[in-house]
Amino acid sequence: MAIFAPMSDVTHLFTPLQLRSVRLPNRICVSPMCQYSSEDGFATDWHLVHLGSRAVGGAGLVMAEATAVTPEGMISYGDLGIWSDEQVDGLQRVTRFIVEHGAVPAIQLAHAGRKASTARPWDDPAALRRPGRTWEPVSATANPFSPSSLAPRALTTTGIHDLVDAFAAGAARALIAGFQAVEIHAAHGYLVHQFLSPLCNDRTDEYGGDFDGRTRFLREIVAAVRVAIGEEWPLLVRVSATDWLDDGWSLDDTIRLAGLLRESGVDLVDCSSGGIVPSAPIPVGTGFQTPLAASVRSGARIATGAVGLITSPQQADHIIRSGQADVVLLARELLRDPYWPYHAARSLGADVHPPDQYARAW
Repeated sequence: MAIFAPMSDVTHLFTPLQLRSVRLPNRICVSPMCQYSSEDGFATDWHLVHLGSRAVGGAGLVMAEATAVTPEGMISYGDLGIWSDEQVDGLQRVTRFIVEHGAVPAIQLAHAGRKASTARPWDDPAALRRPGRTWEPVSATANPFSPSSLAPRALTTTGIHDLVDAFAAGAARALIAGFQAVEIHAAHGYLVHQFLSPLCNDRTDEYGGDFDGRTRFLREIVAAVRVAIGEEWPLLVRVSATDWLDDGWSLDDTIRLAGLLRESGVDLVDCSSGGIVPSAPIPVGTGFQTPLAASVRSGARIATGAVGLITSPQQADHIIRSGQADVVLLARELLRDPYWPYHAARSLGADVHPPDQYARAW
């Protein structure tokens, strides 16, 4: 088990954070990153090693990738799933290991919507011609993501209600599997974001139209998941805080939504951006999404997570110290270096106590 002890009050990245009954040992979180390495939605040894090594590496919270709540909700045929009780055992192996090494295991519950039924990133396109590797996507409407994407089937109200139930059932399975926090994926152009954004949602029923209609699906999921996991466990929501287009979902919309989520029992909003259309002019750069987390935190009075091109210890510590966010979520940087938390602690002057097996290296 890794132990970090701040050596001065200058270091804030290594202070604990309490979320309901769960105590994060530090503010470094593993961002959910699709591995496309499942078989029929089941976790494999890859997930044990990938997520387990980040726990050994000292992250405070280790979040499993976007995990589909229904088979048609997978992005690709290689996605992780939690739509069946049979999928729980493989996930339990992962969560046990994460907890044994001092980190908090979390999971992101997801549905790809119209972005479903794609190849894995490294696949030859011919891979999709094999049986069982494509299916009909569903979405808020029948509009495809891009000209080359499959056209989705617009969900009926009954289908929407079924998916709310599927998110709740996935959350209940997540607790049985040993996860101690649940995140709802409402970002990056996937199904929940497809309902939120006016760039996609042109429904005329109670799940479309104005802000209340377009946020209804997410609000119903949040309410159902909170019931499923009870009051003890933290509930997070990842949002695309802006679509980066004038007529799309905006930061002001996110702040308004975050206030409603706080009142509904959400503990932290994980602030990403973009993904609803392929052509948005996203201003990618170092820490480009951190101001979004800061605005949501101050505007909605809710804890936030900053994510996106956070790479240096000083940058991460500054985000926490200056009150821009309550946690930082690292993705590619932790793929490059699973032991980034140890290097950050050394750089920031925190005392590092790695696992006994690795102590000779430190």
